[in-house]
Amino acid sequence: MKAIRVKEFGGPEVLRLEEVPTPQAGPGQLVVRIHAIGINPVETYIRAGTYARLPELPYTPGNDGAGVVEQVGADVSEFKAGDRVYTGGSISGTYAEFALCKKEQVHPLPANVSFAEGAAMGTPYATAYRGLLQRAAAQPGETVLVHGASGGVGTAAVQLARARGLRVFGTAGSDQGIKLARQQGAHEMFDHRAPDHFEQIMKATGGRGVDVIVELLANVNLGKDLTILAKGGRVVIIGSRGRVEIDPRDTMQRDADVRGMILPNTPPAELESIHAALVAGLETGTLRPVIGKQTSLSEAPEAHRAVIKSGALGKIVLVPQTQERNS
Repeated sequence: MKAIRVKEFGGPEVLRLEEVPTPQAGPGQLVVRIHAIGINPVETYIRAGTYARLPELPYTPGNDGAGVVEQVGADVSEFKAGDRVYTGGSISGTYAEFALCKKEQVHPLPANVSFAEGAAMGTPYATAYRGLLQRAAAQPGETVLVHGASGGVGTAAVQLARARGLRVFGTAGSDQGIKLARQQGAHEMFDHRAPDHFEQIMKATGGRGVDVIVELLANVNLGKDLTILAKGGRVVIIGSRGRVEIDPRDTMQRDADVRGMILPNTPPAELESIHAALVAGLETGTLRPVIGKQTSLSEAPEAHRAVIKSGALGKIVLVPQTQERNS
């Protein structure tokens, strides 16, 4: 099969499309024929060698994909060959024509959801759900601010927050992004290019502040975030690209919490409940991933450059050439 391989950590150019053996399912495992692959910013940090947890070289990147079960191993009764599924993790990596997964990493893909949409589920929606509803414990009636509301995790957080009954504020850096987030259900949107956008947000709350902030770029925003929280407010840090200076008094005055998270820390039982909720949201149409761009698997280097640029709209998805030919 064709797969992207990384033999040394570095820039996007280290992503090389190569011929490798097709994986075989062992006990408790499945092989999924991949129809679409989701690209996530964390995969660029791993590729660059700057992430806290690094795989052994060489490796195939990717946790997120969607396709059809090709083969099931012993002890797998939940799925059968031909089932439509999405992945939220992979043993062999999803930047490939086939991916080997543990059965716990595979979830049903409802018939009303495309493979591209399925590929956008695993990391973005699970991360948004974990951050917003489990770590930040957002409650109906509260106000949530989603920074970067037009990207993959951002649009997921907006949809989940609306479904939960929250008042949803968001930020974006382009007119397109602001429009997209509004279409996903944001009640109020703010242009983060405006130097006074934090003041605008505070004014929109009537001076009370926001209850929850979903923070995707903490090194830029966290110091200001703490000044616009309501009493008892929570910031959940989902993304950061460096250090930041804060004034601890801002947390003291508000009895505020700063809570970090990375998806791999999620206990298995909580991860199972996340995906049960996500599948239900797909079935009912409450959740609908936004696909920003689809391109071929061979374009993985360019996709890695695009996914970390500011102003990303929706999800970047790669498609194996075998699926391009068959579509």
